[in-house]
Amino acid sequence: MSSKTNHKLTQSTVAIDSQENVYDSSRESHIDSPYTEEEKKPFWQRFRFRVDTTGHPPQIFNVTLYLSIFVFGLFGAARGIDEGTVSGNLALPAFIRKFGLSDETKTEHEIATLKSNIASMVQLGSVGGALIAMKSVDFFGRLRALQVVCIIWLIGVSIQISSQSVGQLYAGRFIEGLAIGQTTSIGPVYMSEVAPSPIRGMANCIFAGAVYLGIMMGYFANYGSAIHIPATLSDGSVNDKQWRVTFCTKFIMAGLIFVASFFWCIESPRWLLKHGKAHEAVEKLSKLRKLPVDHPYIIAEISDINEQVMAEKEAARSSSLIGNFKQIVTVKSIAYRLIIIGGGSQVLGQWSGANAVTIYASELFALVGVTGIDKLKMSAVLGVVKFFSAYFAAFFLIDILGRKRSLYIGICGQMLCLLYYAIFLHLVPQAAEGVVENANAKRASTGALAAIFLSGTFWTVGFNSIQYLIGNEIFPLGIRSFAQSIIMVLHFANQYGNSKAMPKLMLAMHSFGAFYFFVGVLCVALVWAFFLPELKGRSLESIEEVFTLPWYNLRRCNKLVPDHSQIHKVKYTNSRGNTGFDHIQFDLEKNKPSIEMVEDETGSNNKSKHVRRSSGEEEDDEKKV
Repeated sequence: MSSKTNHKLTQSTVAIDSQENVYDSSRESHIDSPYTEEEKKPFWQRFRFRVDTTGHPPQIFNVTLYLSIFVFGLFGAARGIDEGTVSGNLALPAFIRKFGLSDETKTEHEIATLKSNIASMVQLGSVGGALIAMKSVDFFGRLRALQVVCIIWLIGVSIQISSQSVGQLYAGRFIEGLAIGQTTSIGPVYMSEVAPSPIRGMANCIFAGAVYLGIMMGYFANYGSAIHIPATLSDGSVNDKQWRVTFCTKFIMAGLIFVASFFWCIESPRWLLKHGKAHEAVEKLSKLRKLPVDHPYIIAEISDINEQVMAEKEAARSSSLIGNFKQIVTVKSIAYRLIIIGGGSQVLGQWSGANAVTIYASELFALVGVTGIDKLKMSAVLGVVKFFSAYFAAFFLIDILGRKRSLYIGICGQMLCLLYYAIFLHLVPQAAEGVVENANAKRASTGALAAIFLSGTFWTVGFNSIQYLIGNEIFPLGIRSFAQSIIMVLHFANQYGNSKAMPKLMLAMHSFGAFYFFVGVLCVALVWAFFLPELKGRSLESIEEVFTLPWYNLRRCNKLVPDHSQIHKVKYTNSRGNTGFDHIQFDLEKNKPSIEMVEDETGSNNKSKHVRRSSGEEEDDEKKV
């Protein structure tokens, strides 16, 4: 950091300390409590359909920040457009004839294998892309990595759109997967690093919601193509235009993100500070927050980031691939986060049935009696439902209800919907043949159709938000992009396995058996979710302290480990404040030492010491900047 900023930081700290240097014992009860008076109220009295930004300067929520988040958030559409497009392509007559999906010489199992290979090839490439992201996201930086990936994405799409054989189609889809696999590390990591803590969940859910923007675009592209472009030409040959035109949405999205990144995006200050570019980091953070470089909020945030960077550099003098692998294996806390929390979110989320519903939507609609082009129309409606529910979760749930409550709602709702669908397939198998004559069976068929739509809604509220968000919150800065890349490898490996297995799973277990299996996975997920920590509103740097707790106490982290980060000591008030800046108050009480009594799981009172650093110690830390 520049000497000017360091001088301002020291000057600001001295000014704050000079105004109050006598410990007031009458405040002891306030200090020892990890909750404010507002937080002590019952949940139903505190609930509002808005994010709580109390205490944060209003300038930090600005157009510059939102535009940068918007561009990186759109990156989520890369995966979504492919899933929506391939789902409809598999039902387009021209695509089916072109790539041998209607070949009468092939057996039912051979057709299922070909279909699963086409659908899952992007997921296979995405595994490689996620592995590449382990180094590329940190090597290039978040912004340059985004631009490189857009170019790879366009190359893959170009190969697909000119395909003359199924082999060329595989190659194009694999290369597109190399790009898509990196998007799921670049987008969420960037947004976790630049978003202020009150809207960090919302920012990540913009990425997750963009997946369904892409799916909706892909579904409608196929539906429109099926309506307006005939499958055959006048001479009886295949009209390739019917399926090729659906790839235009990918060109548009990739080009839009690439161009917008040069005008609207700002590099992550956390990445800059990690790579020794302190002056540039302060400058970029100042632009993102719309505050001067010597503002107490900027100083506090940079101090928090720098403290974590210094601690990580002390622990690992050099960052290497082997060193990172060693850290995630030998450090118990990080291993738990990677395997149980991050890995669990991917395994349970991907095998909950949501991916199967998205990619094979047209076939699932056929099982409840929907026929012909109506299958594509219903798929398009499903895309709209998922799109709006994803953004409803982003703006009204994830940072308001919290991560865990949203996950509970999503898992329970998805489980009930898939259970109804499985029971319907079990009791009314003739619906798949389009034969539903009984009035009660027709009503049940309508209910099964609604169950598919609602399962998508609950998925976007629950697992869809968590699977991208959680990995970017729980890991320290030094290995954040590396660990997120490993989690995304698990994400795409499980998605590949699910996409590949689904056609044969429905043959081997019958359609209803596959969905009973998904319901069982969701039951396990409900138990897993109970032990997760609630990280809503915490600064990224304070989350590391949460994982000093034993695994069974993580769910009580907000009671046992309050957020002591510098950024949460800077409060926006209606008065002038004690920092020399209008409306900015530095909370001195949070600097005072305290010992909190917590009750362990056996019921006996044990002293669990959480000693808050004194203002002198914090000043020493600030001088290190």
